[in-house]
Amino acid sequence: MEKKINHFDAAGNAIMVDVGGKNLTERIAVASGKIFVSGEVYSTIDKGTAKKGDVLGVARIAGIMAAKKTSEVIPLCHPLPLSHCALNFEMLPEESAVKVIATVKTTWATGVEMEALHAVSVALLTIYDMCKAIDKKMTLGEIHLEEKRGGKSGDFKV
Repeated sequence: MEKKINHFDAAGNAIMVDVGGKNLTERIAVASGKIFVSGEVYSTIDKGTAKKGDVLGVARIAGIMAAKKTSEVIPLCHPLPLSHCALNFEMLPEESAVKVIATVKTTWATGVEMEALHAVSVALLTIYDMCKAIDKKMTLGEIHLEEKRGGKSGDFKV
């Protein structure tokens, strides 16, 4: 069975999906991604010695702000009343990487997957921005939805 892409009308025009008739339910999404860095950048982040300040602290705030502003950046996203947004970081020395994990919650008529993915993306970009003076060869990747709960389409987990 082919799944329908719901951001287009019958004529193929892009539309904002009408969620007016949907029930307000708790929606949760978890997304993650990684930034792969040099040993020097990794050490700087891990030790908290970046000249621009607390890299992960600033990235956390940037990610939260991004989640709250998703509908201003992604054209067909609904503005959502977020009840929770948290960003966590895992230092991965064996990969010389930092993993960002965003958890976003709302009680509303549509999900928060895009908010979680946007939060991760902006947090990773912020890490890049704060460390680019040390080394510009950082790579962002593996950005994906790990889990989603609630809503008509049901639960999803990688």
